[in-house]
Amino acid sequence: MSRLLGPEMRAEVPVWWTEVRAVGAVTEAGRLAGSVAGRLVSVSGGTTWPTDAAHTDVVPIPSADGDSTGNGALGIDNLTDHAALIIQDRPLVAATTWLTDLVQTVLASGRELQILTPPGTRLTLPTRTLMTSLPVRWVVRDLARGYYDGLTGAVLHWHEGRFAPVPTADGRASAADAFEALAATHGEQQLHLSIRTTHPADDSLVLGGALEAAWRTLTGDAPAGWSTAEPVNLPWSPRQLTELARARAEKPAPTWFVAVGAPDQPAIGTCRVVRTPAGVEEQITVAFGYTAGQAPVRSLSELAQELATRHRLTSMLACLREARADLTTPPHREPPLVPLSFTLGCEAVRLVGPAVAESAPARSVRLGPTARPALHYPLGDGTDPASWQRLAQLDDHLGALSRLSRRDGRRPG
Repeated sequence: MSRLLGPEMRAEVPVWWTEVRAVGAVTEAGRLAGSVAGRLVSVSGGTTWPTDAAHTDVVPIPSADGDSTGNGALGIDNLTDHAALIIQDRPLVAATTWLTDLVQTVLASGRELQILTPPGTRLTLPTRTLMTSLPVRWVVRDLARGYYDGLTGAVLHWHEGRFAPVPTADGRASAADAFEALAATHGEQQLHLSIRTTHPADDSLVLGGALEAAWRTLTGDAPAGWSTAEPVNLPWSPRQLTELARARAEKPAPTWFVAVGAPDQPAIGTCRVVRTPAGVEEQITVAFGYTAGQAPVRSLSELAQELATRHRLTSMLACLREARADLTTPPHREPPLVPLSFTLGCEAVRLVGPAVAESAPARSVRLGPTARPALHYPLGDGTDPASWQRLAQLDDHLGALSRLSRRDGRRPG
């Protein structure tokens, strides 16, 4: 709660989180939402945010202002043939149940989801993960130039029913000045891990072990909680998330969940669980935040050893960059990720061929059993951009398997 709404909003898990959303198409929608929230709290207890938004007044709604399209029920502020636009006037956009459901609904209609925010809004890591893997655009109001893309900086305009980049003479999108200003990080850093594991699909399988191992190795403790959306409202439980994944696999459908750490050590991750011909695959993205002077890379080889020998690691890519320790994304250019290391699990080394894997143009360290080792490739200290070239050379040498194994950690464009 405090991560998403501020330090004054604290609650112990499990919690119930309800969003009451007002759309701009109905004049009195904002006051009506406040009345719904106020009455809910008066009956059931709890708190509201913002605290001054809730009341219990009766709000008459003129019938002429009604939304006959049903878009208000979805929370869409403007729907066109090409896009669904929602306005998020809040400090932090989280991957709530409403937002993740809306993404699926909008994309199923063949439209792009566009999220319009003020310039001071930031994204949580799960929201950014959704935006970079799906046709979802972050539109930021720029007081100087109108609008721009919060992830790429491209200047935008409203064109044919959606926000699109403004074309230039050379065919490239120009970047907004507001985006180009690098935010001061004061020595803060983020460690990003892209981990893939593959397990036999049997009744003894318990998921979440690799994610928990990463957490324990790098923070000294397990994740604090998990959920299928933000806010995270359940205590960490590999058994419960495994039961959910089994139930969804019967449909069949993948499972996606979020995990967070304790407030004193910023950490947040997402995991997508899918069935593949090889078994059950976990696609994990996790980030850890560090303030100036902390050493985030000292335990990577230890983690690689743990994952390779106990959690059926397929691959792990570790990257470092200067960025906010709270792991949120501002609408400004951020320094790129720089590779630290790449690890191939035991089965991946066998498929590539041990001789090929060990003759790669990068120093390798054997992990695990001698007869069936995993290989850990240190690539740099996280400050040398040439690490991307070393990773590309390693990728070319290992072939298509490594590209498939680390696709979630590809270099940002």
